[in-house]
Amino acid sequence: MKPIVNLMINEFHALDVGMDFMGYRITDPRRLSFHHLIVPKRKGGKETIENGALLMRSAHDYLHIIEGADKEVYEAIQREMVLENKSREIMMASIERIDAILNEFEEKHCEDSNEQGYYLIKDFFRRRVLRENDDRFYH
Repeated sequence: MKPIVNLMINEFHALDVGMDFMGYRITDPRRLSFHHLIVPKRKGGKETIENGALLMRSAHDYLHIIEGADKEVYEAIQREMVLENKSREIMMASIERIDAILNEFEEKHCEDSNEQGYYLIKDFFRRRVLRENDDRFYH
């Protein structure tokens, strides 16, 4: 695990909260990753607390799938995570807004597939804390 991830786990009390910046349950802290928020890695963004969000690896992968499929949705999620970063807490209000954004994205793109013919949205991408009582995705 990268040192910045450990630092952010402590700074944001992520293990106490039990979820990442997008509302995914932290099932294994070793699966947490650093996501560049303000300045992307490809543009020289640094791995600093101010430039980052803690995401479970699957959420991080999903966010970049969203980035390729719908830039506006990606940017809306980014804005919510920036608010969390600036407040130095994983905020339920942001998690709820992100969940609503993701729900809309999933409805709109549920049949979309990649170049290999696989659906973009996998069932495990829908397994967020706010959906844990949804029998369609938790068997």
